[in-house]
Amino acid sequence: MVSISVVMPVYNGEATLAATIESVLSQSLPDFELIVVDDGSTDATPSLLAAYTAKDARIRTVRQENAGITAALIRGCAEAAGEFIARHDCGDRSRPLRLAAERSLFDDQGVVLAGCTTIFFAPEGETLYTAGAEGDKIRDSLLHDPVETIRSLPHHGSAMFRRNAYEKAGGYRMEFYFAQDLDLWIRLARNGSVAITRETLYEAGSGTGAISSRHRPEQVASAGIAIALRDGGDETQLLARAAAIRPRRKHGRGAEARALYFIASCLRRNGDPAWRRYLRQSLQHDPLQLRGWLLAMRRK
Repeated sequence: MVSISVVMPVYNGEATLAATIESVLSQSLPDFELIVVDDGSTDATPSLLAAYTAKDARIRTVRQENAGITAALIRGCAEAAGEFIARHDCGDRSRPLRLAAERSLFDDQGVVLAGCTTIFFAPEGETLYTAGAEGDKIRDSLLHDPVETIRSLPHHGSAMFRRNAYEKAGGYRMEFYFAQDLDLWIRLARNGSVAITRETLYEAGSGTGAISSRHRPEQVASAGIAIALRDGGDETQLLARAAAIRPRRKHGRGAEARALYFIASCLRRNGDPAWRRYLRQSLQHDPLQLRGWLLAMRRK
C-alpha cells in the first residue's frame, strides 16, 4: 500500500496539466500515487493523461461525466489507497519537498489535517503574495470564528489529511459546490489538530477564471452555511440550502473585472509595474468601477 494518495481533479486543463503532473512526479518522497479525476474534459486533457499513465505506474486516471469539483474530489478520495490523502489543483505546482514535509507533520499522532505555506502567482507568472498560518490558530478559527473572520488553510490544493479521519468526518459533501474544503476542515478539526509548514512548498496560480475570483458571493454564502452547520443548525435544511447554491451560467464582465482589479492591487503593493496592465484590463471589462479609477489616479 502506498503512503500518500495525491488527488487532483481536472477539467479542460491541457494548458497547465503537464507542468502540474511533473511537479508531483518530482517529489523527493517516492511512496505515493497520483489519482487524476478527469471531470469530463473536452480538450486534449484525456490524451495527455493517457500518455502520462502509460509511462508512470504511479499515475491513475479516473474519468467521469462533468459533475463539478466536489463530485470529482469525492470520487478521487474514494479511489485513494494511501494512509494519507494529499490534494492538488491542476495549474498549481508542488515543490519537491512538499509531500515529505507535510507527511512528517503527522508524526504527531494528534494531527489530522496539514498544509503548507503557499505562494500565489498572477496569470503571467508575477508574484502576488505568500500565505502562511499557524496550525493552532487555524484550528481555533475553524471551530469558533464567524464567516467574516474565519481562517482556513493557505490553499485547498496544499492540504493533506489522514484518510481514516476523512472517512470518520464524512468526507467532502456533495451539497457543497462551493466552500467544500472549509466544510470538511471544520469537521476534521473537531477530531484532531492542524499543522502547517513554515516552508513555502506549494505554488498556486490566481487566474481570473478561478472559482474563488468569479463566485465570491456564492463562496461566502456557502461558507456561512458550513459555519451554521458547525454551530448546530438544522442539517437537513442547511444542506438543502447549500445544494441550491450553484454557479450562474453567465458570470458577466464584472466578475472578470473584480479578479483583475485584485491582481492589480497586489502587484501595485509589491511595486511590480505589471499592475498597470492588469488594471487597464479590469477597466476595459468594467469602465464604471469607481475603485479601479481611484487606484489608477493614486500616486503612491
